[in-house]
Amino acid sequence: MAILQKHGKNSSPDLVCLKETPPDKIGVTGGHQKKWSEQNTTWPRPLARVWTVVLLLGTCLLYCARVAMPICAVSMAEKFKWTKREQGMVLGSFFWGYCFTQVLGGYVSDRVGGEKVLLLSAAAWGAMTAFTPVLAHFCSQPIFSMTLARFLMGLLQGVHYPSLASLCSQKVVESERGFLMSTVGSGSYLGTLVIGGAGSLMLDLYGWESVFYATGCLSVLWAYCMWKYLLKGEGPVITLESLGSGGAQPKLSKRHWLRLFKQPAVCAVIITHLCTASTFFTLLSWLPTYFKDTFPDAKGWVFNVIPWFVAIPSSLFSGCLSDHLISQGYDTAGVRKLMQFFSMGVSSVFTILLCGSTTFPIAVAFVSATMGLTTFSHSGVSVNVQDLAPSCAGALFGVMNTCGAFSGVLMVYFSGYLIEATGSWASVFALITVVNLVGLVTFLAFAEARRVDIDSSKGRYHNIHI
Repeated sequence: MAILQKHGKNSSPDLVCLKETPPDKIGVTGGHQKKWSEQNTTWPRPLARVWTVVLLLGTCLLYCARVAMPICAVSMAEKFKWTKREQGMVLGSFFWGYCFTQVLGGYVSDRVGGEKVLLLSAAAWGAMTAFTPVLAHFCSQPIFSMTLARFLMGLLQGVHYPSLASLCSQKVVESERGFLMSTVGSGSYLGTLVIGGAGSLMLDLYGWESVFYATGCLSVLWAYCMWKYLLKGEGPVITLESLGSGGAQPKLSKRHWLRLFKQPAVCAVIITHLCTASTFFTLLSWLPTYFKDTFPDAKGWVFNVIPWFVAIPSSLFSGCLSDHLISQGYDTAGVRKLMQFFSMGVSSVFTILLCGSTTFPIAVAFVSATMGLTTFSHSGVSVNVQDLAPSCAGALFGVMNTCGAFSGVLMVYFSGYLIEATGSWASVFALITVVNLVGLVTFLAFAEARRVDIDSSKGRYHNIHI
């Protein structure tokens, strides 16, 4: 493939811009550059590794708390006499809340630091998870209290990934971002496995309340340990003054936001992430039903566990591979495109193979390959937003994730319509393949890795601010 090309270490256009500015004429701008550099000091490698493990555990607990309700939904529906429609209303309310805080979480993280937002949100959604059984038992209408609780959970957890993107862009060097994001991203698969195994066991032994109590308390404990040992007990206070004073990143004006969204590379990452999220949500939602319909005698733990076991090492491998290629001097944009080619292109080959008649072991193998290759996007489009706009990576990732969440919900519903209308799963897998190819072609054609949040037309740095 021609997308991978080696380049010199000093060939970055950003470095050229700096070199063109005479030292004696930097003036105020030079002072601003110095302040920018000081505010964006990256972690040393040992500290970065510690943060990687901590954020991995945090993401794992995030998904444990998120999946706790789906695991307990059947038991709760039996206890509170919920219909299928009411059960669906409770489960679906999470995603509507999840859509509304993506941009806000990223914006605040860009201003005051992603670690503060992660800490406060984790303490909040952890406490919300622990109090869920209390709200269910002491409210006269559990259906309304649980719907509201899930909506609030979505609001609180919606800031997690934009905050991660902002924190990574501020504290991690370019050649190590792929490993951190892919490792932390694997926490979602690990959390799904943990809550699926341990949560199901606790559900059978101690009742559905225990799942919420254990997950919520562990999440609050994680937030406390992060505050105590990594932030050294410093209060994560977010004030209006800190939001308006410049914070960790310069503030962006509406005019420069419009200029940012006119960049083809920015539009490409938004469209590609939209396609990636849509296909992932569709596979996540419908694969269990596909196996039950196609192979009714198959054991559920096989097709519900094996693909996630494959996804974890695959995600870690993609991060190591992308960082290794960049450290060897390969073009960053080419590496991001290569990762996305595996995520959307090669995975689509295995998805389309599911359209034909096959045996259960082969179907599990195809699904596992699809889910494993999909994780390569953690080192592709998910990191590319930090390459393009590190000064507003959190807010921009929030925009991407909001679009992805909305499109994902719509595509899940549309896939259900296709199944009923055609009576064939091939239509769904064909739809997933088409959406993947649209996103892949867009990314390969327009993706870049140079910064677009600076004014490169002038001979010095001009970070977009007011």
